[in-house]
Amino acid sequence: MSASSARSSKTKKTKKTTAKGKAPAKATVSLPRRIAALGAILALVAAVVAVGMAIGKSGSGSGKRGPAAAGDASADPMQGAYDRAEQATSRRKDGDPLALGRKDAPVVLVEYADYQCSYCGKFTRDSQPELIKKYVDQGVLRIEFRNFPIFGKDSERAARASWAAGQQGKFWQFHDEVYAKLRKGDALAEDKLADMAGKAGVTDIDRFRSDLNGSASEEAVKKDQEEGYGLGVSSTPSFLVGGRPIAGAQPMAAFDEAIAQARAAAAKKSEK
Repeated sequence: MSASSARSSKTKKTKKTTAKGKAPAKATVSLPRRIAALGAILALVAAVVAVGMAIGKSGSGSGKRGPAAAGDASADPMQGAYDRAEQATSRRKDGDPLALGRKDAPVVLVEYADYQCSYCGKFTRDSQPELIKKYVDQGVLRIEFRNFPIFGKDSERAARASWAAGQQGKFWQFHDEVYAKLRKGDALAEDKLADMAGKAGVTDIDRFRSDLNGSASEEAVKKDQEEGYGLGVSSTPSFLVGGRPIAGAQPMAAFDEAIAQARAAAAKKSEK
C-alpha cells in the first residue's frame, strides 16, 4: 500500500496530490530517514499508533541515523508503532473483493486512493503489476485497496462504482480500466462508468448501476474514507506497508525496501 528521504518542496508538488484546502497535520513522531514521508503521512503514523492501542484494548525524519538493516527489524525503534499500525489497518478478510493475495501473507500493503488522482493511476500502471508478480504471486504480499475520494462527487461516484464492480468479482479489472488513463469530471459520469464496467467483465450492468447507487456502496466508501481521515490521511496515494508509511507514487525501490523490512519483522515475530 521502503521509503526515500524527505522530499524537497518541489518533489512534494510532483509526487503527491493533496486534498484542496486541507493542510497536512504536523508530525508528532520522528521517523528514520528511510521512511520520512510528507507531512500528512507523518501525522498518519502518530495517529495510527493511538488507533492501534485502542483496537488492542477492544481488539519529518531529519535525523542522521541510517536505516536499520532489513534483517534486524528489532533495531528499529519505530517497529512497535508499525506493528500497531498494521494491526489497526489490515483487514485480512476472506473473500474481500478489494484485496489481492493470501489472507495470511506476512506483509499487507494498504492503499488509500482516489480515481481522479494522477499519481494513483501512475502507481497502478507502473508499480502494481510488478508488486503482484514479485510479491503477491509469491505469497509474500497482500494488497488491500481503500476508496479515499477527496476530489468531490465524481471521485465518490467512481469509488462507489468500483465497489459495485467488486460485488460481481470484477473490482480489480474495473480498477485497472479506470486507471488506464487519467479520467476526470464527465469521464466518470455514470454511463461512462457503466461502459468501463462492461469492458472490465461486469456482466449484469443493471445490477452494477443499482449497487453503485445503493446505500451499501455509500456506506462502504464512507467506511474507507473515515478510516483514512481518522489516521490522518489527507492526500493520495498514501500507503502503509506492514504499518510503514509511504507517500505518493514512489519508485519501486521504496516498496521493495518497505516490504523487506516488514517481512523481516514478521519473521522475527513468528519465531517468538
